[in-house]
Amino acid sequence: MNTEKYEQYKNKNVILITVLLLAFMTSLDGSIVNVALPMMSESLSVNTQSISWVFSSYLIGICTLILAFGKLGDLKGKMKVFKTGILIFTLGSMMSGLSAAFPFLITARIIQAVGAAASMATSQGIITEAVPRNEIGKAFGLFGTCIALGTMMGAPIGGFIISIFKWNYIFFFNVPIGIIIFILCFKFLPKEHVNNGKFPDIRGFLLFVITIVSFFIAVMQGGAVGYGNPFIISCFVISIAAFIFFVFTEKRADDPMLDLDIFKSKSFSISIFCSFLSFVAIFCLLIINLFYLHYAREYDPSFIGLLMMFYSIILTLSSLFSGILSDKIRPELLTFTGLAIMGAGFFFMTLLNISTPIFLLLIFMALIGLGAGLFQSPNNSLVMSAASKDKLGIAGSVNALVRNIGMSIGIAVATILLYDRMSQKAGYKVSTYVAGSDDIFLYGMRYVYVVAGILCVIGAIITFMRFYHQKISFNNKN
Repeated sequence: MNTEKYEQYKNKNVILITVLLLAFMTSLDGSIVNVALPMMSESLSVNTQSISWVFSSYLIGICTLILAFGKLGDLKGKMKVFKTGILIFTLGSMMSGLSAAFPFLITARIIQAVGAAASMATSQGIITEAVPRNEIGKAFGLFGTCIALGTMMGAPIGGFIISIFKWNYIFFFNVPIGIIIFILCFKFLPKEHVNNGKFPDIRGFLLFVITIVSFFIAVMQGGAVGYGNPFIISCFVISIAAFIFFVFTEKRADDPMLDLDIFKSKSFSISIFCSFLSFVAIFCLLIINLFYLHYAREYDPSFIGLLMMFYSIILTLSSLFSGILSDKIRPELLTFTGLAIMGAGFFFMTLLNISTPIFLLLIFMALIGLGAGLFQSPNNSLVMSAASKDKLGIAGSVNALVRNIGMSIGIAVATILLYDRMSQKAGYKVSTYVAGSDDIFLYGMRYVYVVAGILCVIGAIITFMRFYHQKISFNNKN
């Protein structure tokens, strides 16, 4: 038995490093382009609204395909899908760097998204199989740390690259890393025994594509044209209708893309729902805090970047710490504690005004970062441990999908609520910062933070009830 375990886990560190490098690279690529968008707009001769599709096409592509690749990972092998994803992502990065026309760049970004979706969908399942169960928390702590680092380092790395080279080199940056990751995969990822089943659920896949694409068009364009616009409303209606048909289709399909039975696990469903709440809340912070620091406090971008980096560092360190800790104590307790601390941090953020000392702002941000880190790594462990071995691919893809959708909804909720409350305070419709009227912005900002805090409290209550019932059940058995 010891020999079998040695053979199973002998390359665990190399496999983990490979997956972590890819997690860092794909999360970095989601944020690194933002700093280069103005330069791309000028170079490619397109307007600001159009150039935003360099970011949007990547996000939509990932969310559209990630469930399908999760299913393919379970059918054809997670290692095979992961390696294919790396090749496609690296190819898309090379094409993006070589782009000289806007349509070609968007095409290349979609190709990048295909590769990122394939690797994201299978990475958590690979970690679950490659790492011993008593080390899984630490592994997911490192996984969360790499995602946070990739997101955090996107702006400074991108800024450094475009300060020396052209914007194209932010994409060329991925190519050597992608080649190294593929070589490591080819040499160290183990062979899998899979059922080699087909992927027959084309109807479910197409309905899901319609759901995601129409949803993201509504969310992303609604901020520009208004969420009351007939086209935006139509997109939301189409998305909801397609999702309802998708659920009915998956229930009846013999081999569905998304096996809805996975949600019968209370641990899985609660963890996924709380993950969604946490990412909605976190991105309320990220978008509103940027407005606050830029408009209300009038700080320069470099100082704002340092302040936001402080939050990311706290999140990164606490994510690693909670991952290690979750191997020693109940992860359900850590998820409750993390969400409770996050909620407290958001309620403290409602105390901010234009003269709040910076050290208090940092303390409040640190609370949210600490809570988010304490929550995310144990929650990832709970999601993956709730799935059977033949459903690890789809479980990981659902987890990643919820993270991306939560981010987008968080930005939409924050901006809608902010301007709605600002309009109510001002007595007329407001769609931007009102110069000289800080009180109007602060009024709207506090409402956003209250809502974000309430979301965290709801999640904390749900996770506490789960922990309490599991403890009662355990005591009754003994």
